[in-house]
Amino acid sequence: MIRSILVANRGEIARRIFRTCRELGIRTVAVHSDADAAAPFVAEADVAVRLPGSSPTDTYLRGDLVVAAALKAGADAIHPGYGFLSENADFARAVAEAGLTWIGPAPETIDAMGSKIRAKELMAAGGVPILSVDASAARAEDFPLLVKASAGGGGRGMRVVNDPADLDGELAAAGAEALSAFGDATVFVEPYLPTARHIEVQVMADTHGTCWVVGDRDCSIQRRHQKVVEEAPAPAVSDPVRTTLHDAARAAVKAVDYVGAGTVEFLVADAHLDTGKAYFLEMNTRLQVEHPVTEEVFGVDLVAEQIRVAEGAHLGEEPTGPHGHAVEVRLYAEDPADDWQPQTGTVRTFEVPAGVRVDSGVESGSVVGIHYDAMIAKVVAHGADRTTAIRKLGDALRRTRVHGVRTNLDFLRSILADEAFGAARIHTALLDERLEAWTQPALDRHEIHTAALAAALAEATAATAQAKVLGRIPTAYRNVPSRPRIREYAVDADTHIGIMYESQGGRLVTGAHHTSTVIEATPTRVVLDVDGLTETYDVAVGDGWVDVDGPHGSITLAAVPTFVDPSDVVAEGSLLAPMPAAVMSVAVEDGQHVSKGDVVVVLEAMKMQHTITAPTDGVVSELSVTPGSQVESGAVLAVIHVSTSSTSEGSS
Repeated sequence: MIRSILVANRGEIARRIFRTCRELGIRTVAVHSDADAAAPFVAEADVAVRLPGSSPTDTYLRGDLVVAAALKAGADAIHPGYGFLSENADFARAVAEAGLTWIGPAPETIDAMGSKIRAKELMAAGGVPILSVDASAARAEDFPLLVKASAGGGGRGMRVVNDPADLDGELAAAGAEALSAFGDATVFVEPYLPTARHIEVQVMADTHGTCWVVGDRDCSIQRRHQKVVEEAPAPAVSDPVRTTLHDAARAAVKAVDYVGAGTVEFLVADAHLDTGKAYFLEMNTRLQVEHPVTEEVFGVDLVAEQIRVAEGAHLGEEPTGPHGHAVEVRLYAEDPADDWQPQTGTVRTFEVPAGVRVDSGVESGSVVGIHYDAMIAKVVAHGADRTTAIRKLGDALRRTRVHGVRTNLDFLRSILADEAFGAARIHTALLDERLEAWTQPALDRHEIHTAALAAALAEATAATAQAKVLGRIPTAYRNVPSRPRIREYAVDADTHIGIMYESQGGRLVTGAHHTSTVIEATPTRVVLDVDGLTETYDVAVGDGWVDVDGPHGSITLAAVPTFVDPSDVVAEGSLLAPMPAAVMSVAVEDGQHVSKGDVVVVLEAMKMQHTITAPTDGVVSELSVTPGSQVESGAVLAVIHVSTSSTSEGSS
């Protein structure tokens, strides 16, 4: 009997596993890096063990330290979660050799199926269609190709290569990223089918020969080959194709005597047709990020079943289902409109309304740093049918409050509202096709303007409430009312809004340009009559920022100062760090001539590499960083001085 489990992971998956452990009466142990010392998952564990350092390679990827932590804390089992060491056979062996129970498949199985290359060989031998290309013998007609990491998933170490001349460079870059994320630089290539669908099958098997096929999931909405939206069951799949998928998944389990929870992934062409084709991609020998949608439609706790299997129990009858439909979205700390740049900072507010499932790694006050994956939460809705599930999830996201760190929340709302997504006309290239539409602001101009009005009124009343003298003077009062007060906000780098308001008879009124009427205004709550509709806005005022949550969604506005501090002005031609990051490499020297597009600096944040290039021809007149240094968001990395010759040539 397992009495105490150490979770060799962090964030939302650690909290998810702890939840099941508490329900089963199992003591929990967390391990954490220095960067995660104050994270919610650490506080939720019964005991926690520090892993000195902050980078994954020094902490969560150190199997020896994790095993030592389990022994020190008195755990008798280790659950790996997903990512990190979850598909590391040597780690699984070390766990068993230490006398601990490994909650996962046998190391030999991980060797066989955890390696994407070996898994394809096994499936091909079993007659399952696969996609494969020998990188060294790739021909022009084989392109585009997809480079993938053999030892992991989640989009890490994955590159699309359209030009044969780029293949060697992309193989090297993918290998470096895979090494950083999984500790293994092995990569392989396969044909890239951009309009196929990514469908996977959940399996669960015990040591007594029982194998469950627990339905399927669609994971086709992806950015940079990392899943963004998942749902179960996979919609618009013909019965013959679904049967093929389930039979192939069951065959994969039997081929390697699989034990535990696993996922068999396929690329499917023409899934809605009886003649659709399914190609084996890989088998993930662990719990998947998107397992909640399966749990919702089958009414099963997959973590609890993992623990039961590890204890040697029989699985029993296969769950019936699916019942209804479930959709999950991944909430990332990133900016979809700025090339998915990871975002860091303190989460001032994190509130998701009741009625949906939330698996979260953060809470209000949590810090999102540079060291780990950008996903901060998963939000899942279950409904009687797909339409209901999508509608419930969309409404929950509209009412979700996340402030302090920019996220993809509005982007997710746009996906769920898209007509093609609603009609299940989905494929792996849909996100790229609809990127421009989906990155438009969730609030229209009128809604943004009204939110800014609420912000200005809340700021004004807050100033009055905090006044140490003349506190009884009405808000926005002017002794000589020659013109209204004006407050300016930045919505983004390119959009500013000016709000006019004034005091009339001791009451706040809006400027003539706005049709709203002020019903109530306090430092935290503003009620407006907007074209005959009463709208309530919750407002939080901070130092230079205002968070506004209203009936149309949420927005954070930056207060524009009346005067600019000269120290805030950077030199023309400055290359700024888009996020806090570590400097991986510097490709130029001070005084070097560069051409537009030349690599200047390579950064790493949240396990992803980001290349900073020269925006124009010129000379490196200032170089502020060195490899291994840490930079904050907005830090000057280098300054490119446009040479006279470059300017002349450009104007001739």
